[in-house]
Amino acid sequence: ELWISLEEHQDALELIMSKYRKQMLQLLQGRKAEDAQPALKVHQANSLEIESQIDRICEMGDVMRKAIQVDDDQFFKVQEKLAQLELENKELRELLSISKESFEVGREDLPD
Repeated sequence: ELWISLEEHQDALELIMSKYRKQMLQLLQGRKAEDAQPALKVHQANSLEIESQIDRICEMGDVMRKAIQVDDDQFFKVQEKLAQLELENKELRELLSISKESFEVGREDLPD
């Protein structure tokens, strides 16, 4: 009788423990889902913020590219104008030197 009583007691204990394990598993699974929600929300918020910052950085990059293009265009215009002025200056100096030479030749031809 003692042996049968011990077996019944062990069977009851196993049944209680199996129900306990089942409830604990359900509780942990429910908690994992609940615990994941705040972390998921924080992660989504951070992702949106990072995405916003990436968009701003891309916009700033576009503005910088446009500024560089405008600066390059302006630089080339200044270089072109400088080359044009140097060429004009050289031609004017040549004309001036021709004019001086002809004036000096004209002076030499005049009687003193």
